[in-house]
Amino acid sequence: MPSPLYLAAAVAVSAAVTWGLRALPFAVVTPLRRSAVLQYLAVQMPVGIMLILALYTLRDVRPTDWPAVVPTALALAAAIGLHLRTRNAVISVLGATTLHVVLSTFWPH
Repeated sequence: MPSPLYLAAAVAVSAAVTWGLRALPFAVVTPLRRSAVLQYLAVQMPVGIMLILALYTLRDVRPTDWPAVVPTALALAAAIGLHLRTRNAVISVLGATTLHVVLSTFWPH
């Protein structure tokens, strides 16, 4: 069985590492908040991420298969409309996803 001194040292090292790893993000974020580059990215990234998600969603859509394209096209239009109206990515994604699931379920193809 390990000695009490060994166990105390192991607990102290574990506590120090845990505390340090939890404090590190706060120490790094503070100087980054003043960065002009990160402020620019904070504004531009949601649009870029939405574009990547849209392209990923549309990668398997074949425009020649119209009955299968209609739910996707309507959901894409809904996502664009919701985003332009609300400027809220969560509402845009959830609204368009809900519409796409409903249309895909009930749309005949």
